[in-house]
Amino acid sequence: MKQYRFHAHLWEYEGPTSWFFFTVPDDQSDEIEELTSLTRRGFGSVRVRVTIGATSWNTSVFPDSKRKAYILPVKKQVRTSEGLGAGSAADVTLELVDPV
Repeated sequence: MKQYRFHAHLWEYEGPTSWFFFTVPDDQSDEIEELTSLTRRGFGSVRVRVTIGATSWNTSVFPDSKRKAYILPVKKQVRTSEGLGAGSAADVTLELVDPV
């Protein structure tokens, strides 16, 4: 499986619901887009396995046209376990789940 590592800051979606995301760096987002052209799912999502600190989970990254990059949603359980809030920085390991 293809693996990516990056350091990013958590941000909160400005909308009616409280969603939190990390933005995948541009160069890694570009490569993910190229590698997954045949395996993307609904809304252009790509299945991934993520590790932040001691917490690992399966989720998807989604293309964000505003940022021109993929964004990684971070659920409350992970934020609580890892002590993350809006603006927090973390080292993220992201693995593509589907074969490329």
